[in-house]
Order: sequence, then C-alpha cells, then structure tokens
Amino acid sequence: VYIIKVTWSNGSTEVIYRRYSKFFDLQMQMLDKFPMEGGQKDPKQRIIPFLPGKILFRRSHIRDVAVKRLIPIDEYCKALIQLPPYISQCDEVLQFFETRPDDLTPPKE
Repeated sequence: VYIIKVTWSNGSTEVIYRRYSKFFDLQMQMLDKFPMEGGQKDPKQRIIPFLPGKILFRRSHIRDVAVKRLIPIDEYCKALIQLPPYISQCDEVLQFFETRPDDLTPPKE
C-alpha cells in the first residue's frame, strides 16, 4: 500500500492509500478511455504515462518490489496531472485521488 499526499487546486491536502493494483487499474481505464493518447494507433502519439504491469513474486520479495515501485508511481502521478485537463481532470483521475472511506482508517502496516 502506498501513501499519497494529494494537494488539490484549492490548496487543500489529503492523504490517501492505494495499492499498486489500483494504479494499474487506473492505467487500464486511461488507455481504454483515451486510445489515441494511449498510443494504440500510433505509439509515437502516446502522452499517457507508462506504468509497469503487475508482476508475480514470492511473499519474501513484497517489500523489495514495493520499494522499487516508489519512483515509477511518483513519476506516473506527476506525469498524469501534467497532461491536458481533458485527461488530467477526467472523472477516473479525480475519483482515483479522492478520499475514500478506507483512507480514513489507514492500514496498520
């Protein structure tokens, strides 16, 4: 689970918690919703940032994999919010970064 500090345009900040799988789900939604910007017809036209796919690993490697994903997740979020507003402010992106009931009782680990 990753801890993300979200700062909204009105200056308010919130802390949310998201699993890597949720980032990957968002990535898939973006590629489905914006096929041209996702480079499906022409890879050179892709503006939606790349996020490495899910990988299978042994339980003993969970922390190592999580740490290695920190920088790609950070870069993905920064690149996503820099996209044109029709993408960066679409419902899927806004809903992903909104506080959810789970965020009010964060994971203990």
